[in-house]
Amino acid sequence: MRTSRTELWLGRLLLAAALILTLVPLISMLSAALQPADRNPTGIVWPSDPQWGNFVTAFEVGNVWRLMTSSAFIVLGVVPASMLIATLAGYALGALQPRGGRAVLIIFVAGLTIPFEALIIPLYYQSQAMGTLNTQWAVIFPLLGLFMPFSVFWMRAHFINVPRELSEAARVDGASVFQEFRQIQLPLALPALSALAILLFLWTWNQFLLPVVLIADPLDRTVAGALTFFQGQYSLSIPLLNAGALLIITPAIIVFLIFQRQFVRALLQGAVKG
Repeated sequence: MRTSRTELWLGRLLLAAALILTLVPLISMLSAALQPADRNPTGIVWPSDPQWGNFVTAFEVGNVWRLMTSSAFIVLGVVPASMLIATLAGYALGALQPRGGRAVLIIFVAGLTIPFEALIIPLYYQSQAMGTLNTQWAVIFPLLGLFMPFSVFWMRAHFINVPRELSEAARVDGASVFQEFRQIQLPLALPALSALAILLFLWTWNQFLLPVVLIADPLDRTVAGALTFFQGQYSLSIPLLNAGALLIITPAIIVFLIFQRQFVRALLQGAVKG
């Protein structure tokens, strides 16, 4: 399939526009964070004397290390468990295709339409009844369920596109279902699993609503949920507020930049087809 010169230039212009729209807010935040702490920045102006110490102040006074530790605990509680359950369920629905699997898939797809906001009050009382309210588990357990519809749909879309001849050949060679899954299906699913891990990490790390509602102590929330805590401390210092926000979003940006090739590879291999 050939691409015309007009289509080529139009694509480049759209990519350039998307890049500018993405970088301008980050550049604006960086320029504001480097201003003196007692000054209100106006526009994107690089300071003559950058105050890099604002990041140190925001990190220390804002307890960023404890916030990142809390976020890491929530991420480790959500991402591995979600990937394990979604991989097993996706393999069952996509490769084994059990009786009633289509009905189960429809239920999962219907779960994609449920917004977090509609469940926040029931989740609050459920967490209170379970004794997990005001702990990180009050966020981990709901996120496992809320992320599951997409995760299962994603992995099922991958497994359903794997040629059935591979499974049939493994069965002829005497492999069990588990052996086929572990030795054939899992290696082929690595791009889809990598992309899913990236998405789940970003969604969990940037989770805002559930930690704010279900955890009273700001230092036990996710870093995104603690933005209200930053705003309360630095409401009179825009540079320190921007420095804290940049510290919070930096890990997510680093993770995506490191694993962006795996993410693109999963999309190109048709991980969301079917």
